[in-house]
Amino acid sequence: MRLYITEKRESIVHTAKDHVEQSEWISEIDRVANELNLGARAKSYAVEIYLSDIPEMERSKPAAIATGIYVGSLIAGEERSQQEIADKMGVSRLTIQGRWKDTLKIAGFDPPSW
Repeated sequence: MRLYITEKRESIVHTAKDHVEQSEWISEIDRVANELNLGARAKSYAVEIYLSDIPEMERSKPAAIATGIYVGSLIAGEERSQQEIADKMGVSRLTIQGRWKDTLKIAGFDPPSW
C-alpha cells in the first residue's frame, strides 16, 4: 500500500534557539531515524514536525517524537511501520496510531480520508 499525502503547507522556520532548547530530543530523533535507516529528508521532516508542536510535558515528548518520525517517513516516501517506530521509541503502536493524522494536519498536510 502506498500513501499519498496532499501538501498544503506554508514554510515553517524554526530558530536556532528552538534547536538548542530541544537538542536532547532532536538527538533522540536522529538516533531512531538512524536505527531505521531513514534518509536526511525523513529526519528533517521529523525534526520540523516535532518543533512545530512541542509538548509541554516531558513524558509526552517520546510519543510526539515517535509520531513525528512516522509522519516524516511518510512525507519523505520512506514509510516505516508504526510498530517498528514505536518499538525503537519505547511507546505503544496505538500511541502513534491515535496521533498521526492530527500531527499530519499540524504539519500542514491533508491526511488521507480513508
